[in-house]
Amino acid sequence: MANASGFFAPSVPNSTLRILPSMGIHQFQRFLPLNFFAFLLLKVLIKVLLLPNLAYPGCKLVGCGSSVPSLQISNDDLSKFVETSDEWISTLLAPESVDDEFFQVSSCPCLCNDHLGKDTLTNLAAEAARKALEMANVDPDDLDLILMCTSTPEDLFGSAPQIQKQLGCKTNPLAYDITAACSGFVLGLISAASHIRGSGFQNVLVVGADALSRYVDWTDRGSCILFGDAAGAVLVQACNSEEDGLFGFDVHSDGNGQGVHLNAAIKEKNSNNTLDSSNGSGLGFPPRQSSYSCIQMNGKEVFRFAVRCVPQSIASALEKAGLPASSVDWLLLHQANQRIIEAVATRLEVPSEREGQTIAVSGFGAGLSWGSAIIRWG
Repeated sequence: MANASGFFAPSVPNSTLRILPSMGIHQFQRFLPLNFFAFLLLKVLIKVLLLPNLAYPGCKLVGCGSSVPSLQISNDDLSKFVETSDEWISTLLAPESVDDEFFQVSSCPCLCNDHLGKDTLTNLAAEAARKALEMANVDPDDLDLILMCTSTPEDLFGSAPQIQKQLGCKTNPLAYDITAACSGFVLGLISAASHIRGSGFQNVLVVGADALSRYVDWTDRGSCILFGDAAGAVLVQACNSEEDGLFGFDVHSDGNGQGVHLNAAIKEKNSNNTLDSSNGSGLGFPPRQSSYSCIQMNGKEVFRFAVRCVPQSIASALEKAGLPASSVDWLLLHQANQRIIEAVATRLEVPSEREGQTIAVSGFGAGLSWGSAIIRWG
């Protein structure tokens, strides 16, 4: 049963459902000898006495953590093998008006070839997760679910169980990956809320981590300056409805956007194996081994899409939450370009300086998928 904020309420016993959803108000009017005014009174009593008992539990963010690789590639380092410069990158991504303390574009964290070393994606994710649990003062054994939001897992079948292993969870909580690229973390938050409200979970760990440096074309100066490697995590915890911290959301996908905005399509590897599909058998079997191409991005199309659709998505999430745009204190956008952030802020009339705990979160890009959520910290 969906509520007004866009989230789903948990199922309730059939004995309760027989009263309202399975037998509509009009059936009451047909089977009971009520006049019109008595019928209206019955509707009021149902709203006042019954519906509050169907209230769903709330959920809130109680801890966060992050982790980056030890290797930092500076803009000057990039200029040694691609035609770029620190000045060009800084001008492109952050106008001079931006305070460098909050928006730094001087370096990029990178795992590079350290896949078997200390800095692996799973290690980064586990470190961010530990910090979130420590802030929330929650033991790993109290986790009900771990969601790993990533498009670059270190195992074909997912990395979430390895995070569970590194955290030392003895209770074997469910752990699985969510692949939604740029909007993955937003979908992770929504999934966490759904599990809490629909399944009775108490503590859900949401981790967002990617090692995009492994899929970057380091000769393309338009894209290699944008993508790095890092991990972030939040702990979403059940609470009463008065403390609810996820107010509403808006999510979309459009397969027509694949290849237009951002993509890394699968490709076949060249092979000399006599058993591959080039052996003339005509069956196309066995299939050739495949891998993913480098990330390809159309920056102009991403900008046009972002300044048009992201404000619409946030406005829709606010409407579902029953909140005005003026209630937003912070914009948290999955986007490296400060100009896009400022354009979205202008469209939503969000002031540049505010104090508060209401955050509009939005992610958009590869897939194509995009989504927004209105949350409150703490």
